[in-house]
Amino acid sequence: MITTIIFDLGGVLIDWKPEYLYTNIFADEMEMRHFLDTVCSGDWNEEQDAGRTIKEGTDFLVSQFPDHEENIKAYYGRWEEMLGGAIGETVEIFKELKSAEKYKIYALTNWSEETFPIAQRKFDFLNWFDGIVVSGTERMRKPDPSFYQLILDRYQLPADEVLFIDDNLRNIKAALEMGIDSIHFTSPEELRIELEERGGL
Repeated sequence: MITTIIFDLGGVLIDWKPEYLYTNIFADEMEMRHFLDTVCSGDWNEEQDAGRTIKEGTDFLVSQFPDHEENIKAYYGRWEEMLGGAIGETVEIFKELKSAEKYKIYALTNWSEETFPIAQRKFDFLNWFDGIVVSGTERMRKPDPSFYQLILDRYQLPADEVLFIDDNLRNIKAALEMGIDSIHFTSPEELRIELEERGGL
């Protein structure tokens, strides 16, 4: 029996893409893609999500790619431009779940401790959660099993009563290995179908 739902944020409730910023910086799409694949890469960003400071991460990258200093510094200097807005259909699902008062609802997010307050100011629905666990604050991130265990322990959540929703298949597999029922988010429409099949909506 599911008593608790845990949402990922980026890519599920919040549309965040570095491309929103860098299409305004690079005239050539292939050049932009190369930069995001090899300089300000996903792996580099995840180190900030895991607790490395923005200054440390930026300084490290500038030392490795000095010719890209300005573009590297734009990553966090203009970070808010990467926010495309709320994913409205998913927020509506969240609202329905919250209104039903059947579940406790939490968020487990890979996010820099330093940029998360920007999102909190921008998106009021982040105040609807019963609790939010931010990787940058805890200095651990998905798919590390200890990060999932942290939210289970902190809020005394039995794993077999939790439903986890994330757009990253890597994170879904890690949750399933811990006995947490999970939905791989691909679209709000598919999420609604999955929740209806489980009797959640």
